[in-house]
Order: sequence, then C-alpha cells, then structure tokens
Amino acid sequence: MRLLFDKSFMQPDDMVELLRHRGLEIENPQRVSYYIRNIGYYRLSAYMFPFLRQPKDEHRFKQGSKFQDALNLYRFDKKLRLFLFNEIEKVEIALRSTLANLVVEETGNIFWMTDETLFANRDKFRRTMELVDKELRNSKEEFILHFKEKYSNPYPPAWILVEILPLGVVTRMFENLADNSLRKKIAARFGLTVPVFTSWITVVTLTRNACCHHARVWNKENAISPMIPRRLNDRWIVSGVSPKRIYFDICIIKWFINIVSPNNDMLEHLQALLAEYPMIDIRAMGFPSNNWENEPLWSTR
Repeated sequence: MRLLFDKSFMQPDDMVELLRHRGLEIENPQRVSYYIRNIGYYRLSAYMFPFLRQPKDEHRFKQGSKFQDALNLYRFDKKLRLFLFNEIEKVEIALRSTLANLVVEETGNIFWMTDETLFANRDKFRRTMELVDKELRNSKEEFILHFKEKYSNPYPPAWILVEILPLGVVTRMFENLADNSLRKKIAARFGLTVPVFTSWITVVTLTRNACCHHARVWNKENAISPMIPRRLNDRWIVSGVSPKRIYFDICIIKWFINIVSPNNDMLEHLQALLAEYPMIDIRAMGFPSNNWENEPLWSTR
C-alpha cells in the first residue's frame, strides 16, 4: 500500500542541524549550509548514504562520519564523470564516422540514413525518422543551415546528418539495418560480434547520458547487464567482476579507446584520479580486489 508523501520543505540551516542530530560530524555549519543551498540536500544525500549505519532507514550515521567525507565522494564522482565523458567523446566520434561512412562505402547510397528500404523494421524506422526530423528542424548548426539554403534535398548525406544526431538515434539505426553483413562489418571494425557490439554501445550511451545529466555514477548499479563476450581477439579482463558496476563500463570504454586511439593515456588518467581520492572504496565501483592495472586490457594500448 503506497503512502502519501508527507515530508515538508526545510531550510539549509535546519538540514544542517538535522544532520548533526543524526550523528554526522560538521566542523563548519555555515559552509555546509552553503553546499546544501547550492547543490541540494537530495543530491548530496546520495553521497551521505554510504556512511549510514544499519538499518539505513533509521538515518543514523556511523561513528566518526564527517560531512567532508560525503563531499569528497561528491567531488570524486564529478571528476569521474568528466573523465568518462572525455573518453566517451572519442568513442562516440569514431562510432559516428564508422557507421556513416562504412554503409556509404558498401551500398553507394550517401543518403542511406533516410532510406526506408535499408531498414528491417518500418515502424522503428518511422519512429527514428521523427527524431531525425526534429533534430534537423531545430538545428542551428551553420553547416546544416548552409545545406538547407543551397540544396533542395530533403536530407543531408550520411556524413553530415550523423553530426547532429544523438548517439542513441545512431545506435537505433545500426540495430535496424536490414543487411546483417553491414552490421557485422561495423562491429568487426571494433573487434566485436554484432550482439556484443550492440550491448556495449548501449552501455556507452547510457553512461554518456548519465555523465551529461550529472547523475551519480561512482557506485551506481546499472539497470541492464552488458553482454559478457565468450572470447575476444584482443586482450580483455580476466577477473570475475560485476557487469553492472561502473568498473565494467570503464573497461568497455577502454576496449573502444584501445582501438580508436591505440597509444592512449586512459590508464594514467584513471590512476591519477584514484590517487587524488585515496579514500574511495573502489570495490564499491566493481573493481577487482587488487592489481586491476595488471589486467590484460589495461596492460596493453
């Protein structure tokens, strides 16, 4: 039986007192009030949650828990999102280019993205085209405005159109291609089978969206489990880790980065971030218990 929400709004100063009453150590109440006012108590509460003692629904903090501990988690999560987004950008650009250009190369159709005959499911194609039309209609990019002004074609060629489409829309196009040999060739560019490629690109897209919307990622459990490949031609992880934790997502991103940018410095940046926040429990992120840097995936570029 569901309950009516009966909690009332509280001012930041009152929330500071509530936290102190629950056992959280606060050295500078005015500073904490400032953070609550500008970040929001609800957002910050996700980073206080690990410091609650059992049962957690009693909202009592473990002895010695400090607000600074939660703030460190918040700052780490922010920098983790920035790190991930920077790496995902490289993957996304490579995916866009590969998808747009490889299909053109194979079919000779520069307008393939808007050609219904190339897609398996017409209903999915029409729903995708609604999103394409919206992006094209609302785009203020100079290259789109120039195309509309100069050419009479209803849609730009694939290599132009792909630049304004969200990654999720691009992924839908890939999944709906009628010619499975095309999908195999695209996935093979990244050393993967079609099912694994589709699964992993979905995970990359969801992680990207979480980073874009400033959502918590450091210890969050994924809603879906990415496919675990039976074997890979290149080096992968060998430790048994949870596919629903962010470490597995990071490994997926690293797999793509190793292909699109072989001499990358992703490992060094991740190590530097973890070294900056040594208090972070990386096991909560799904990391192996020790020596994760020695995994085959991380020991090669």
